[in-house]
Amino acid sequence: MRILFITATRIGDAVLSTGLLAHLIERHPGARLTIACGPAAAPLFAAVPGLDEVIVMNKAPLALHWRKLWRATWARRWDLVVDLRGSGLAYLLRARERRVIAGSGAPLHRVSLLAQAFALAPPPSPRLWTGPEHRQAALRLMPAAPKALALGPTANWIGKQWPADRFAALALRLTAADGILPGTPIAVFGAASERAMAAPLLAAIAPERRIDLVGHLDLLTAYACLGQAALYIGNDSGLMHMAAASGIPTLGLFGPSRDELYAPWGRCTALVRTPESFAEIIGKPGYDHRAGISHMGSLALEPVVAAATALWQRRQAEPGIEPEPEAPAGE
Repeated sequence: MRILFITATRIGDAVLSTGLLAHLIERHPGARLTIACGPAAAPLFAAVPGLDEVIVMNKAPLALHWRKLWRATWARRWDLVVDLRGSGLAYLLRARERRVIAGSGAPLHRVSLLAQAFALAPPPSPRLWTGPEHRQAALRLMPAAPKALALGPTANWIGKQWPADRFAALALRLTAADGILPGTPIAVFGAASERAMAAPLLAAIAPERRIDLVGHLDLLTAYACLGQAALYIGNDSGLMHMAAASGIPTLGLFGPSRDELYAPWGRCTALVRTPESFAEIIGKPGYDHRAGISHMGSLALEPVVAAATALWQRRQAEPGIEPEPEAPAGE
């Protein structure tokens, strides 16, 4: 069986689509997969079982990237084409079955929306696949005991970034002698391009307790490292969705983004947002997403400490909640 799976450009959206991808792999053992996605998300799929090819879609003027994808796929006969971007390309290909997801005006979480393509209930949770090299690197980089507190202080847009000094204060509170993770090492995650954003947090952590992973990891190694952490706290970002997919307790921080659509998804996840709703933030006089300022300043330290503590206590009270078993790597 040959499956074409067209998914997202952004890392977070691509991660959220992997629950549906995992369902297809389990439903069709031995299927051969071609995955089309944006360049940022492409590394997420390197170890997918049954992978034939990842087609990287570099956005082009006049939607020429869709024409390029058609040229790369039209000559093949597909048993199933799944288009999560609602492009209409599926109807131009020779396919026995097509499933196309378009946008929805309903306030439905992205994972639930994608599950509707196959009427799946409950929706399958996101998961990623890693190879032995990623898992071995994680064992080298992350302490086995005590497991680290993982922080994601960056985002793809400064408007979604909680101030770095508050991340530093949060880390010190949670890992203090009377905190929920006393004496725990602190691992900071982020892309190489986000190093300046993470620098104030890194500087605030004592070197002997700091695990600096900013810009040092590929996506699948970062995912494997997250799976070795005790708890993750971070802004609404692709990294947050990767942490939730890894199965560790994950707390997402929200402000100028829609938590009802993009909350971390998993068995042990939670979110805390600014006192203002998404609509209130973007409805402020003079709001401009291009202004280069954070819209997370009204989220104080104490609500985040309380949310992290509640999530950790819930995790401790439900020992049956464990990270998802490691997904097998592709051949």
